Amino acid sequence: HIHVDYTGSAGMTKRNFNVPICYTLAYTSYALGCIIARDIPNNAGSLEPRTVSAPEGCIVNAIKPAAVVQRHLVGLMLPDLVFGCLRQAIPERVPAEGAGVLWNLGASGPRTSPPRFGDDFIVGAVTTGGMGALPFRDGLSATGFPSGVRGGPIEIFESMSTVIVWKKEYRVDSCGAGRMRGGLGQAIEMENGIDEPFYFNCSVERVKFAARGYEKGLAGSPGFVGLASGGSLPGKGRHLIPQGERVVILSPGGGGIGDPRERDPASVERDLANGLISTAIARDVYGLPSKGPKAAPA
Repeated sequence: HIHVDYTGSAGMTKRNFNVPICYTLAYTSYALGCIIARDIPNNAGSLEPRTVSAPEGCIVNAIKPAAVVQRHLVGLMLPDLVFGCLRQAIPERVPAEGAGVLWNLGASGPRTSPPRFGDDFIVGAVTTGGMGALPFRDGLSATGFPSGVRGGPIEIFESMSTVIVWKKEYRVDSCGAGRMRGGLGQAIEMENGIDEPFYFNCSVERVKFAARGYEKGLAGSPGFVGLASGGSLPGKGRHLIPQGERVVILSPGGGGIGDPRERDPASVERDLANGLISTAIARDVYGLPSKGPKAAPA
């Protein structure tokens, strides 16, 4: 039997980040299952020994009429919290911290220039950061964990709006270095394809506090939302993007596990060859010897 008690959690907020108890139960039980019941199917027998309690009216046991539409911003962080507790007992099974929260991106605006009343678009795209490293393998990159949600093709996002996504790729060096490294986040740039401003909406986490590494593993890169011309945007809100300006979205990377100097050099060379890490990180963090210029043929 194992019990998780959320007594001491903050109270409900006026904002829409409150979590219903069903959501708390689900993601707490899921975290326990990942670590202590990995090969056991979900059924009444395997779920019954996992119990969860939270005081009524706290942020993880919200009661009506609390606002809960963005419940994932707290709820999807609960597995990392549970993992942190279990790490004290069975660290050999527990991953480092990851991005956790999905990076849902939204855009809205007129379809034409000049705008026509009632002819507008509203679109959304699910993007992700990197998972934390596991003690026995690297974290997955750009993967929805613990949600399991997949993002749809970005071409659909573009076809239903006037927005052009100029870049959507792995974010180099965003993974926390370690014997096993974290997964990479994504680097995304978008701009309106017509001569009009548009609204960019986001509700994201891990902008201030990066996913931590363990056992000398390094933290992943924190997330960032801003403009290509310079300056950052709040991680939550509806932002008016001027005509001709690009939004820059950098989702966070997962933390690493173990001393980076103990990483298999072949794995470092492979990450370098695949463009996942830079030459500077390979040399200064992992200790990969720099390869000098090849000798000229005689």
